Amino acid sequence: MRNKRFLYLVALGFLSFGATTGCKKSSAAPDEPETPPVVTTPSGTRDELTKDSIFLYGKELYYWNTSLPTYAAFNPRGFSSNEAELYAMTQYSLDPATGKPYEYVSTSGEPKYSFFDYTAATAGKTGALKADVNGSANDYGFSVQYNYNSTTDLRVKYVYPNSSAALQGLTRGCQITSVNGRTDLAYPGAINFLNNAIFGTNATVTLAFNDIGGNPKTAVVSRSLYTINPILFTNVYTVGTKKVGYIVFNSFTNNASSAINAVFSNFATQGVSELVIDLRYNGGGYVSTATEMINLVAPAGETGNTMFTSYYNNYLQSITTAQRKASVLAHQPLLDDAGKLQTFTSGVNGKYATYADLNYSPTAADNIEKFAKSGSLTLNRIYFIVTGSTASASELTINSLKPVMDVKLIGRTTYGKPVGFFPIRIDKVDMYIPEFETKNKLGVGGYYSGLTVDKESPEDLSKAWGDETETLLAYALLYAKNGNFVTTAAKTASLSTSTTAVPKLSIAELRELDEKLDPKSFKGMVMTPHKKF
Repeated sequence: MRNKRFLYLVALGFLSFGATTGCKKSSAAPDEPETPPVVTTPSGTRDELTKDSIFLYGKELYYWNTSLPTYAAFNPRGFSSNEAELYAMTQYSLDPATGKPYEYVSTSGEPKYSFFDYTAATAGKTGALKADVNGSANDYGFSVQYNYNSTTDLRVKYVYPNSSAALQGLTRGCQITSVNGRTDLAYPGAINFLNNAIFGTNATVTLAFNDIGGNPKTAVVSRSLYTINPILFTNVYTVGTKKVGYIVFNSFTNNASSAINAVFSNFATQGVSELVIDLRYNGGGYVSTATEMINLVAPAGETGNTMFTSYYNNYLQSITTAQRKASVLAHQPLLDDAGKLQTFTSGVNGKYATYADLNYSPTAADNIEKFAKSGSLTLNRIYFIVTGSTASASELTINSLKPVMDVKLIGRTTYGKPVGFFPIRIDKVDMYIPEFETKNKLGVGGYYSGLTVDKESPEDLSKAWGDETETLLAYALLYAKNGNFVTTAAKTASLSTSTTAVPKLSIAELRELDEKLDPKSFKGMVMTPHKKF
């Protein structure tokens, strides 16, 4: 079985280059290889060279690289900032299903998938990325969203244990009534204020809120460093003669292995036969963590079969080893399992391995993930609770299991990110752009508009985790009992008022809110092929 690792790479300076060919495309993946760009002696200011490198790496690595124009036509040095250049670079390739760019976002001037991370480079680190997927964070430790039934009902949607917010008594379901003294928190007028006050860089935020029991309270929440536990809640429910497990999993962090295994071992011990995995706010993270969870729930008979395959652009798939070594790929080194520069033997000397040493063919073993069942949990059905914030590694988990299990999706259409990335260090920035797409064992992928659900419903943010009347969980338990999502009058009364009340926010507005509120939240899957020599 191949071995993939999430590795953060060390910078090797700037690049400059001659003109390259390219034209606008609208196919889901590049459809022809291109001549490798000619790397020349760098010249220009530091800022100009950075902009050159952003474009050059895009010409080789971007999944839709054939959509990019020539260097002269694009003129990377003409952009006012790295961000402006990246946005422009990502708007050429069109999704034929929508007629819009694959990286189009209706609510912002930023790409849907690509971004820069300045933290790692400026701190001299090789793994900052987004702290919330690296097992630690330095923030308030909570997030908010408007409930479905009101444009003024702002609720806490989750709180990380041991964070400042948790220590100040905040829990899921708390109703926020004042932020830094401001009581007008209505949507949409308060969005920019909330993004600055709660999701910005302030040291503290002062809150007035009603706890889940309706009791008024106040708190000053401080930004602080804490270790993330992405498992926010677990339980086992008795539904008729069945045992149904439930886990709220908020991020595919790299520190969750032992905790995940302990939870699933407990599910097996209690005889769980159906499982609810709540990914409603899970924007993704490490594919290694996703594959670990997949293997815990997958049927044992799938061991050795393909789980998913990674596909790179046709240029990477087609160029020879010699061409790779003459291209920009040779400027990014691979790290070994310990995070050190990986070496291989060439003659009598050891040499560092780089991206140029990888095989990018989808038939290569390095690019095919296979099932390897772990644990003793045997499931008849699995439910995923999802929303527009469910992205990337979460979607990979769902898509990989669909061909091999009875899978039901409850909530709202997911974010839509079947592509992933690995970091490219350019001077003082790590660049993340889509470099590969994943498809399951049946060759199914391409869910750029999201995975659709079997039961569409808004969530009820006034309910605590695990409350059996919380709408989305209730629908899973209903299906476990009856084999369908049909509610009777009596059952509706015990489900939640949100199954019958007329929402003030439509499904479309809720999806827009997923994009507008906390727009910097991580949505991605990071994966670097790990080469064995």
